[in-house]
Amino acid sequence: LSALQAIEQLVQKKWEDEKIFEEDAPQYGTPGWETNILSLSPYPYMNGRLHLGHTYSLSKCEFSVGFQRLMGKKCLFPFGLHCTGMPIKSKVAAKSGGAKYQWQIMESLGLHDDEIKQFADAEHWLKYFPSWAKKDLKRMGLKTDWRRTFYTTDANPYYDSFVRWQFLTLKDKGKVKYGKRHTIFSPKDNQPCMDHDRQSGEGVGGQEYTLVKMKLLEPYPSKLRPETMFGQTNCWIHPDIPYVAYKMQNGEVFVSTRRAARNMSYQEMTADQGKVDIVAQFTGQDIMGCPLSAPLTEYKVIYTLPMLTIKEDKGTGVVTSVPSDSPDDYAALCDLKRKPPFRSKYRIKDEMVLPFEPVPIIEIPELGSLAAVFAVEKLKIQSQNDKDKLAEAKEMVYLKGFYEGILLQPFGWFEGQRVQDVKKTIQQQMVADGGAVIYMEPERKVMSRSGDECVVALCDQWYLDYGEEEWKGKAKQALDQLNTYCDETRRNFEATLDCVFHSLLGTRLPWDQQWLIESLSDSSIYMAYYTVTHLLQEGVFDGSAGNKLGIRAEQMTREVWDYIFLDTPYPSTDIAKEMLDKLRNEFKYWYPLDLRVSGKDLVPNHLTYFLYNHCAVWPDKEKWPRAVRANGHLLLNSEKMSKSTGNFLTLSDAIDRFSADGEWMESMRLSLADAGDTVEDANFVEKMADAGILRLYTWVEWVKEILNNEVRPPTTFNDKVFTSEMNIAIQATQANYNEMMFKEALKTGFFEFQLARDKYRELSMDGMNRELVMKYIEVQTLLLAPICPHVCEYVWQLLGK
Repeated sequence: LSALQAIEQLVQKKWEDEKIFEEDAPQYGTPGWETNILSLSPYPYMNGRLHLGHTYSLSKCEFSVGFQRLMGKKCLFPFGLHCTGMPIKSKVAAKSGGAKYQWQIMESLGLHDDEIKQFADAEHWLKYFPSWAKKDLKRMGLKTDWRRTFYTTDANPYYDSFVRWQFLTLKDKGKVKYGKRHTIFSPKDNQPCMDHDRQSGEGVGGQEYTLVKMKLLEPYPSKLRPETMFGQTNCWIHPDIPYVAYKMQNGEVFVSTRRAARNMSYQEMTADQGKVDIVAQFTGQDIMGCPLSAPLTEYKVIYTLPMLTIKEDKGTGVVTSVPSDSPDDYAALCDLKRKPPFRSKYRIKDEMVLPFEPVPIIEIPELGSLAAVFAVEKLKIQSQNDKDKLAEAKEMVYLKGFYEGILLQPFGWFEGQRVQDVKKTIQQQMVADGGAVIYMEPERKVMSRSGDECVVALCDQWYLDYGEEEWKGKAKQALDQLNTYCDETRRNFEATLDCVFHSLLGTRLPWDQQWLIESLSDSSIYMAYYTVTHLLQEGVFDGSAGNKLGIRAEQMTREVWDYIFLDTPYPSTDIAKEMLDKLRNEFKYWYPLDLRVSGKDLVPNHLTYFLYNHCAVWPDKEKWPRAVRANGHLLLNSEKMSKSTGNFLTLSDAIDRFSADGEWMESMRLSLADAGDTVEDANFVEKMADAGILRLYTWVEWVKEILNNEVRPPTTFNDKVFTSEMNIAIQATQANYNEMMFKEALKTGFFEFQLARDKYRELSMDGMNRELVMKYIEVQTLLLAPICPHVCEYVWQLLGK
């Protein structure tokens, strides 16, 4: 082993022997009670080895913990492992079914066929990946109190009882309701597919459309879907896309893409859920030029016309044309009018196009009553193929039209009203009159971990009504007192809170055992569980080893949890009050949560649930979270990490790579800090790791050299300048650490700090002042310690500290 690797091992053994990251709460009210920090990042899902993306997020939290420890705070950084829900169950199904791709992934982890077969048993996943995650994180030098680790699922009866308590509490507070709700659904798994159950499409919800019925006048008895917009001049279809006609529950026949028909069949629109009764199949060209009777337009007859930009995987493949207010529609209509060969190619007659002109329906300030016409002419758009200019035109028209547009005379009592004020009313009226239906589909493609493309289904389900106004108001108060570190994260929270949404309820519902609690919902306040888990599970993932307090999982009743977390009177239990008071004391000391570090993609779901559920369970604002630091995704060498392209690193791979051939894992930590500070995607550059190891190695060798040599004592002007530069660097670096700007902290506290030393060394012709150089070494060690603790611990020992 290299000398540097030996340093890592010696330092980690020292930490483990001295148990320096194991923190216990002092007795309530003792001196120093307030000087504590509870920080954590999301527990990762255990359906594989941890990768560098996980490491990037958790490193932000870990660096912060390192800094706060240096500031004299008592810091707790626990780390659990998520095993709840469908991701593992679907993986088991894949392995037992012999899915080639999944099998190859397991082979890439170094597993042989006989080992892979064992993963057909879900219990094997719980034994295998959590253990490896802990080993990998310990090798990284994570500042974790491993006594407080655990994994989720009902295989862990202590955690299971905690989740049951959580949802019984929410139900009693009226937050859990039952009824039909639209939700992302996997037909293959025959159940809702929530975020952590997805192979792709995490965070994607349902998008609502209003299907306005347009009747074919001859000879096909079908219905077509456009959006709820007025002033129709025609209906667009794609000539080459396959369409289907199918029977609806009420006897009507709709025409759309097969994908849209599949979605509708799960929304109680067809006779049988999930079944589409197809009566005809054809391409768009087969119904091109058909006359239609459409509502809310001055034209008695309009026609189906070709539009080549329609997508088969979005909407129903049938789009109304409102050229007065849609730049795309106006450009496409102009193309048909100006180009007779284009019309003849699709057998479109002149009378189907030429008589139709945009109908003024909305007056928009600065854009007039024909906003699309204005925008297309202003931007000099030549055809429907000018995609960039059309995107600019839509940006110019749509938002302004919605928020400032005023409806004109053709719409009766709606005349003079703003579009945003009456849109929902018009929709409801059309649905009530039988002229439209509400339809939903995923905002974009969602694949379950079973390899199934998901739909939006209307399901009877228990749900958390996060859109309820009073509850939303509390969540907004929690956001008001939350430090988000950047405006974009706050805006993302605000946008999410302003949307009405629900979350399915893995642990089974205590009052209805057929329902599983969705994996994101059951992990919204688990940080409270971290405060006591070391006393219940003592570092054993499933708590099977028992605990020194003698408390069994079945004794952790709802009343017991109330006593610990809600400060209720001592319950009727055979657990001694002294034992429960230990648990209560830990919670009171460590809560509220001081810092939560997560990927920015969790703001619209997990992190918002986190705010809502804290407000519901703990009305006391003092128990609400204090800070959330969101970060972007991690790129590897400026490219998205992907197993399929090979541009991918597990944490284990990274540690092995940067610990081989004389390199050092500490350089991986350095590169993680240097990858980026904002919510934009960060970049882990392997060349940076290579350069980092050289810097660190050079610094350690220089420190040894200084300690073995005498340096001159006199004070000079250059000494004073160097002292001033050190003081400036200390202040700047401390500020950067406080703001969790670790790339900047590395810049001011290492790269620029070393440049200042180099400049001082060059200017000190008679040698450097020993006392000042020793101060520099000490300060450099402290400034770098949160990011590179192994090398700094080693240098600290060299200094005799």
